[in-house]
Amino acid sequence: MKRISMGVLAIGLAFIVQFAQAQWTPAQRLTWTSGWSEWPALAFDTLGNLHVFWSDNTTGHYELYYKKSTDGGTSWTTTRRLTWESSGFGSVAVAVDSADNIHVVGQNLPPGDGEIYYKKSTDGGASWTANKRLTWNSGSSEDPAIAVDSLGNLHVVWEDYTPGESEIYYKKSTDGGVTWTASQRLTWTPGSSWHPAVAAHWSGGLYVVWEEYSGGSNEVYFRKSTIGGTTWSASKQVTWTSGKSSSPAMSVDFSGNLHLAWVDDTPGDIEIYYRKSTNGGASWSTTQRLTWTSGYSDNPALAADSSGNPYVVWEDDASGKEEIYCRRSMDGGATWATSQRLTWNSGYSLGPAIAIDPSGFPHVLWWDNTPGNFEIYYKRSQ
Repeated sequence: MKRISMGVLAIGLAFIVQFAQAQWTPAQRLTWTSGWSEWPALAFDTLGNLHVFWSDNTTGHYELYYKKSTDGGTSWTTTRRLTWESSGFGSVAVAVDSADNIHVVGQNLPPGDGEIYYKKSTDGGASWTANKRLTWNSGSSEDPAIAVDSLGNLHVVWEDYTPGESEIYYKKSTDGGVTWTASQRLTWTPGSSWHPAVAAHWSGGLYVVWEEYSGGSNEVYFRKSTIGGTTWSASKQVTWTSGKSSSPAMSVDFSGNLHLAWVDDTPGDIEIYYRKSTNGGASWSTTQRLTWTSGYSDNPALAADSSGNPYVVWEDDASGKEEIYCRRSMDGGATWATSQRLTWNSGYSLGPAIAIDPSGFPHVLWWDNTPGNFEIYYKRSQ
């Protein structure tokens, strides 16, 4: 009988681990309302508590709602309404600092121009500050994103129509959201810049990506700051395609590697793509295409675990309607396991969001109209 060397066995086991499908819990429905629950966001604190936010229009306009799980998504607190805004509240983003303060940004909705608002909890979601308005612009301020660095500084980016077309703006708080710097414009383009994402690393790196149309086609661009948002590098183009590159999502892992996912319609339909940078965005890996489907793969969300392994979730209509899918890499983005379908519902599953818990397991939210109106659903890997 031939003996199998330990080296060959180790390679085989590594291959099995890399490409084995993750196991997921059944989907849990988190909301039961007469209105639409949409735009979910989630984040973990250092204790492993999961904080979930979304917008719901049961009152006649969208307001911000919240619930929490202290046992990894097995059980949940009752739903809490966090805003009472006459113009509504939506497009929510959340970050949790190392002291477990929870920071939320969102925009008020029409009528009127959108503006960016902020609120905070210092006691694990039990109580919340009043809404704090962050923008006072003549144009609409929309689609905010937030990150927190290791010093507890808060960094917010958004798209703003004040210049006449959409541009990316930034502001910062160094005192836990009490006061904020003046708004800083990050882009000056002949076209428009949309859909910003922001990530911060414990070593001080701050990174922003966005979608930009400067004539010809939409591409993904990047800027970074190594001194906490005081000064910024020049804009750097990250994609070059004959189609439209849009909807970027970004995560920075513990080692400072940047993981970027976006959608591109160059193949004739919309597919998901990925690149990685190991040097703070100075250079990027070869572009990897992550999806090959007969439908549209859209709205990616991305998170990297503590070992630097990225997970990407998205919605795909190859089945005839939108469902949620996931791919993971167990070697830092070099190779990827096959796509996993996470939902099989009679309705549409849309807008996935993802976060990684302290043990390295991904948790996913989305909104789904299987009950007859859109509600928030949840599942986790195990």
